[in-house]
This record gives sequence, C-alpha cells and structure tokens, in this order.
Amino acid sequence: MQKFLIVDDHPLFREALQSVVRSVYPKAEIHEATEIGAAVEMIAGLRQGYDLTFLDLSMPGTMGFDGLLTIRSRFPNQAILIVSGYDDPRLIREAFSYGISGFVSKSAKKTELAQALTVAISGSVYFPDWYERSSSPASPKESDGLVSRLASLTPQQIRVLQMLRQGKLNKQIALELDIGETTVKTHVSEILHKLNVYSRTQAVIETAKIDFNQITGRDDVATMSR
Repeated sequence: MQKFLIVDDHPLFREALQSVVRSVYPKAEIHEATEIGAAVEMIAGLRQGYDLTFLDLSMPGTMGFDGLLTIRSRFPNQAILIVSGYDDPRLIREAFSYGISGFVSKSAKKTELAQALTVAISGSVYFPDWYERSSSPASPKESDGLVSRLASLTPQQIRVLQMLRQGKLNKQIALELDIGETTVKTHVSEILHKLNVYSRTQAVIETAKIDFNQITGRDDVATMSR
C-alpha cells in the first residue's frame, strides 16, 4: 500500500491533494501535517519513509527553502514533490537543485497534479511543461564529478558523512566513533573542502543526488544508500 504525506497549512488544498491521490491510488494511506516540525516527526516514524511527500514551500515558521532543507537534510532519500503558489522559474530552478522529485503550481489542474504524482512515484522527475529543462541542474557530468570527489574521502570521513546524512550532531558523532568533538569538526571541515560545498546541509543535499553504488570497491560508501 502506498503511503503519502501532505505538508500544507491550507485545509482546502490538502483536501484537493487527497482527492488527486485517491484518483490514482484509491487504497493509499494518506497522512497530513500543517507545519514542518510535525512533518519531520511523521517521516521519522516510518521506517521506510513515505512513497512521496507533497510539500508547500510557504509554511508557518519557515522562510524560503527552510522547510525543504529541513526535510531534505534529515531524510536525504525521501521523495518530495513541491506544490507551491509560487512559480517563478528562478525559484523552481533553485528547488530542483535540492534534489526534489518535481514541481507543480497550485494553480495546476488536477490532471497535471495526477501526472506529476505518477511521474514522481515512478522514480523520475516531473517538470512543468512550460519550464525550461535545460536550466535544471544535476547533469551526468556534474554527477560524475561528485562521485570522484566522494571517492577522495577517507573511510573515517565517509563514516562521518554518513552520520551527517542521518542528521546527527558533532557530539553524537564523537560519541559513536569514540573520538573528540574537535576531531569531528576537523573531519567535517575536510569533507566540505573535498566535496567543494559550504555547509553540512549542502553536503547532505549534494550527496543525496548520488547512487553510492557507482563508487566501486568502497563498501563503506555503498552502505550509505541503504
């Protein structure tokens, strides 16, 4: 049975999305959250996560991409379909850079919402018809570059990165690896430098785009995708 999470603070739109989901998957299990904190708790409560999360960018207590980044950094493998009242191409381009499964305007017809749902569930990425796909990121060449940068990490740095992807703090990482927090900070700094990113969140988001099985001969890396 498919499981879906709708994260939106407008009851009428949540009802509309429920109707769309039911039209495609009549027996689906659908949960709702009206703010990001509740959404995080609900995703954390499912061992395998949701098949798809519908997310409105404009949520109480969040600004810009804060909500998306919160979910993406905690749950790198969670499929997210943005359904937003904002449809500026620059905003959409930025959203796609965070590894979302698609973007749909709230003004879209139910048929388009259903199409986006079907595409996202299949593991592909849904682009609005009018959006210029060539402007979207994540080209194969860029992906290959990230794989090579990941391969430059030491086994210990890989373990630290894995824990970052799990949302763990420096203190927790230090305790689990039986090392000092200063050492953890050094590892994190080296990871950011080698991956050519500027923050822990960006490191998590960038590595979420990669199938770690591409990196052969590194079992410690492959386990990160499980």
